[in-house]
Amino acid sequence: MLIVLGVAALAVSVLCVGIGSTSIPVGDTVRYLVTGGHAEVDPTTATLLSQVRLPRVLTALLAGAALGVAGLLMQTLFANPLADPYILGVSSGAGLGVAVSVLGAGAVSGVTSTAAAFFSFGTTGRARTVVAAAVGALAVLALVLVISRWVRSVVALLLIGVMIGSATGAVVSLLLAFSDPGRVQRYVLWGFGSVSGVTWADLRWFAPSVVVGLAVAAVLARPLDALLLGERYAASMGVPVRRVRWWVIIATALLAGATTAFCGPIAFLGIAVPHLARAALGRGDHRRLLPACVLIGVIVCQVCAAVALLPGADGVLPLNVVTAAIGAPVVVAVLLRSRTLAAGAAR
Repeated sequence: MLIVLGVAALAVSVLCVGIGSTSIPVGDTVRYLVTGGHAEVDPTTATLLSQVRLPRVLTALLAGAALGVAGLLMQTLFANPLADPYILGVSSGAGLGVAVSVLGAGAVSGVTSTAAAFFSFGTTGRARTVVAAAVGALAVLALVLVISRWVRSVVALLLIGVMIGSATGAVVSLLLAFSDPGRVQRYVLWGFGSVSGVTWADLRWFAPSVVVGLAVAAVLARPLDALLLGERYAASMGVPVRRVRWWVIIATALLAGATTAFCGPIAFLGIAVPHLARAALGRGDHRRLLPACVLIGVIVCQVCAAVALLPGADGVLPLNVVTAAIGAPVVVAVLLRSRTLAAGAAR
């Protein structure tokens, strides 16, 4: 099954290179990729492939893999099939950073303008948004890690993450209420999520972040298998539960935070991909589930990005609209199959 998923991920990625407002034949795409960009193709096609299509496909590949694995880590840590990568407030922190950076300069007081300069570190344009999102996500991660030192229950940590998300959401709403429509529109567009705006310069930061996060997750495969049977059982097997919890949080924040910083918040992939991986493999251990989540995440994110481009010259669909259309049915199916829900219905 992993071999089939690998072949499917490669085929979908190659096909998605040619999808866009201007279609590129698969043969030209394959020749260009096989020859490392030295194939004799139309100069316009070569520029389109190298500067637009390949960065977009690589970004979707990284984002899908990152969110799929991050979702698996969260669902295992909290023993909750509906946990997602943003459950600890990482997305909310990134959103707060972008909101302060984009909206703060136009707010009513000098305090928000100072905060905007802090979150963006003096950068401008797209770099300003990326830096602000990364700083916001790291700030929330630091807060969660500090609090986790005094929290032994993952349920309490889950609730703390939800409360942090609610608090940051309130601050964002306040900034939106006092900002001019132009800045509000910029923030709303960022919130739609997109894999099309990432450049090669961005990928130099994005790709290593995702690779490091995936490597940490791979090292945690065996302890995660023990956590499936509960923290007490894992501790009795010699697993350093609190240390593993820290590393799971760090890996998830790195994967989800980097994706959010460069692509905006992408909904539902983190919830849906792990369930699709379990359905494909049956009940597998994390040494198999992790690569399955990577491959299925790549496939689903590539398909969603391609569907978002279907309007062509008439515009582009928001990526979160497409991911919700695919992810929501998976979440509903999980709820309907839940033993807890079935038991409640029986009562």
